[in-house]
Amino acid sequence: QVQLVESGGGLVQAGGSLRLSCAASGSIFSFNVMGWYRQAPGKQRELVATITSGGTTNLADSVKGRFTISRDNAKNTVYLQMNSLKPEDTAVYYCNINQGPVWRRVDYWGQGTQVTVSS
Repeated sequence: QVQLVESGGGLVQAGGSLRLSCAASGSIFSFNVMGWYRQAPGKQRELVATITSGGTTNLADSVKGRFTISRDNAKNTVYLQMNSLKPEDTAVYYCNINQGPVWRRVDYWGQGTQVTVSS
């Protein structure tokens, strides 16, 4: 089993910054993909950014140039640095890890952390 614990959400004014952290524990595979997803009220959960254990990143077009994803493999921790925040970034942000053998990859999710950007 895998546990994900998120921290760093909160309330910030438009143009401000926040940094989210997510620490994974339990049975962690050496190769995995960690990432952040978000869900705004009345909307579907959407991908924000992912990063492989090798450091390859993928960011949603809506956050490119503003958000940066990074990780510390020794700590099994992923970070999301969010700059130039906009009201439309308001959502619950969920940490995710995708791992497992090729024939059975599994997703694990954190409990979510609220990010609210005021205008």
